[in-house]
Amino acid sequence: MTDPPKSETNRSTLGRAWAVRPRPLLIKDRSATGVRPAMRRVINSIVDLDRLSSSLPGLAAWYRDRRAYMELPGAERLDWRASDPQVHDLTPRSPFDPHYFYQDVWAAQRVAELGPKRHVDVGSRVDLVGFLTAITEVTFVDIRLLEAEVEGLSSVEGSVLEMPFPDRSLESVSCLHVAEHIGLGRYGDPLDPDGTVKAMKELQRVVAPGGQLLFAGPVGRRQVVFNAHRIQPPSSVIEIFDELELIEFSGTDDSGRFSRHRSPDEFEDAGYALGLFLLRRPLATA
Repeated sequence: MTDPPKSETNRSTLGRAWAVRPRPLLIKDRSATGVRPAMRRVINSIVDLDRLSSSLPGLAAWYRDRRAYMELPGAERLDWRASDPQVHDLTPRSPFDPHYFYQDVWAAQRVAELGPKRHVDVGSRVDLVGFLTAITEVTFVDIRLLEAEVEGLSSVEGSVLEMPFPDRSLESVSCLHVAEHIGLGRYGDPLDPDGTVKAMKELQRVVAPGGQLLFAGPVGRRQVVFNAHRIQPPSSVIEIFDELELIEFSGTDDSGRFSRHRSPDEFEDAGYALGLFLLRRPLATA
């Protein structure tokens, strides 16, 4: 097999060089205030400017590679109608979201450590819910029914504001990056300034004595970023879960650095950090 013409190789390499320019791997600052950040977020709700800007050099690289491929001996005929340019995969590192990646890993490890007979998740990422079935039976509660058939997984249509479980009945519960949305109408839920607090109180209600709640969400300076989410200080989260004991606080700071067993005070003045709370209801005493 011969190499493509040198001139074509150089052009293709140049295109890839542009395409693999390092892209930010951290979450954009969702707490920034001011006219420009607000306008950018509004425009991004229609057209993702960051993704669009990185598409152009990637598309050029795709076109050059396509031409070079067609000149290779034995190459199949390429039909334009079957084109599907993938222009965002040439990155120097594997991209990930430091909120969702770390939270899911952390939560799965905590569930595995407890080894409950059944785990109930409320509205978290469905990938995590599916993976947890490798550990235990899982019940997934969400206002949007999950129509997936997986061994060990049952899906229940319900709201975090009114869950279909008796008081103090669940051994293991998780609700990750969910409660901060409640009351903002983002998912069709009723508008309510107290939506997040009501959701947290409902989660607390169903935790059994000795049972655990894994809770996660944006923490830092208090702010409502309508209609995406609320940010609240870690101290406020702990205060709302007044019947539960904080066993562990971990998190991802504004720089994207994750570590376990942090002090909640470190995150009180963050912009958009991730707080991970392992809470437990004390056993009943005589």
